[in-house]
Amino acid sequence: MRVRRRNNRSEDFVREKIVVSVVKAGGNVRRARNIARQVERVLARTPGVTTEQIRAEVLNRLRERDARVYRSWLAYDRQNKRK
Repeated sequence: MRVRRRNNRSEDFVREKIVVSVVKAGGNVRRARNIARQVERVLARTPGVTTEQIRAEVLNRLRERDARVYRSWLAYDRQNKRK
């Protein structure tokens, strides 16, 4: 699966990037891998997947499964990425 980044470049989907992000937000590795697999499965059917779509899918799953990690991810985004 190819992913279109914000700068319009395209790259291969790397499941481990999701795992690392969830773990950095405070999630455990097992849950992070599970979420990454689910996101990959859902988006594999979508042509032209974007990083925004991946982020939205990850956040939806975090909100449902671990509100603390979900809030931590959003706080990190506000502080470091979305100024």
